[in-house]
Amino acid sequence: MPLPSGLLEEPIEWLTGENEESELVLSCRVRLARNLDKYPFTHAARPKVLGEIRDLVKARIAGVKVLEDAHVIDLEDTTESDRMILAERRLISNELVKNHANRGLAVARGGGLSMMINEEDHLRLQSIESGLSILNAYDRVSQLDDELDSDLNFAFSERFGYLTACVTNVGTGLRISSMVHLPGLVHNRDIGQILDGLRHVRLTVRGYQGEGSEVMGNFFQISNSITLGLSETDTVKNLELHIRKVLEFEKKAREVLLNKARSLLEDKIWRAYGILRTARLVTSKEAMGLISAVRMGVGLGILTEVKLLDLNELLIMIQPMHLQRLYEKAMDTEERDRSRADYIRSRLNKKRV
Repeated sequence: MPLPSGLLEEPIEWLTGENEESELVLSCRVRLARNLDKYPFTHAARPKVLGEIRDLVKARIAGVKVLEDAHVIDLEDTTESDRMILAERRLISNELVKNHANRGLAVARGGGLSMMINEEDHLRLQSIESGLSILNAYDRVSQLDDELDSDLNFAFSERFGYLTACVTNVGTGLRISSMVHLPGLVHNRDIGQILDGLRHVRLTVRGYQGEGSEVMGNFFQISNSITLGLSETDTVKNLELHIRKVLEFEKKAREVLLNKARSLLEDKIWRAYGILRTARLVTSKEAMGLISAVRMGVGLGILTEVKLLDLNELLIMIQPMHLQRLYEKAMDTEERDRSRADYIRSRLNKKRV
C-alpha cells in the first residue's frame, strides 16, 4: 500500500525558515518517550501484543485534537522505499525502516507533529519547528502527551518518573535536539573547543543524521543527555541557553571572517552558488558542503536572491529515496549524482521538475 499522497505533497512546515535564527538553526525537535502501563516494553513483547498496542493507540488517535486529520499509517503495509522516505523526512527512525511489523506512524498535516508506534518505546511523540523554537515545539508535543495520557495510562513511577525501555530516557523521557549551522566556527577551527564545552555541560553532539553519523554541511545536532532529576521546563531552558551561547560564538566567528578575509569568504560563497547552479554531477556530501556555503551567504546578506525555504527543501529532496521518487526510477550512484545536480539546478534557477 503506498503512502498517503497528501503526506508527500504537503509542504513540510518546519522547512519554512521563518522563525527566529532560522539560518543558524535549521530546526528544533522535541521527543517524548512513553510506554503503556501493564504492557511489556517493545523489545520484550510478542507480535500479538505489539499489534494490540498499535491498534489501541490508533483507536485513541481519532479523539486527539492536535492529530485531527492526521495521516495514520501501518508501516507493515508500506514498501521499504516508502519507509526510507519517511526516515529521510525525520518521521521514523532507521530501526523502523528495518523492523516494521506491528509498527505504526501518525503524522499531523504539515509533518511538524508526529508519533511513532512501537519503536524502542511504545510511543515516541515528536514535534519539529523551524529555527530556534524549542519552547513552541515542547508546548506542542506536551499537548499531544496530555491528550493521549488521559486515556492510555502511561507507565509512571513516583520515584523515577516515566518508565522507558532504555534507562537513559527514564524520568522525563524528554529528548530535545537543535540542528545548528556552524560554518564560521568550522572555518576558524574553533569548533573543537565549542563541542568540548558542550560535552562538559553534559550535552550530546551528533552529525546531521543523528547518532553515529558524520558531520555534513557544517550542521551539528546538539541535544540534552539528562532526563532524570531535571524537570521538562528546566531541560528546555537549559538547552536553549547553551544553544544561544553557541550561536553567539558562531556570529563572532563570522565577523572575524568578514573583517580578515572578506574577499576569500565572498569568493567561496559565490563559487559554491555557481557550482550548484551549473554542475552536472553532485554527490550528497559535496552538495551539503556547497549548500552550507550558500546558506552562510544568505545569512550574511551576501546572497539576496536565494530563499532559506529553497535551501531547506533541498536538504530533503536531494536524499537518495526522494530523488528516486521524484524521477520515478531506481538509480545507481552516478544516476543519483546526476539527478541531484539536475534537481538543484532546476530549483536554484526557479524551475520545478
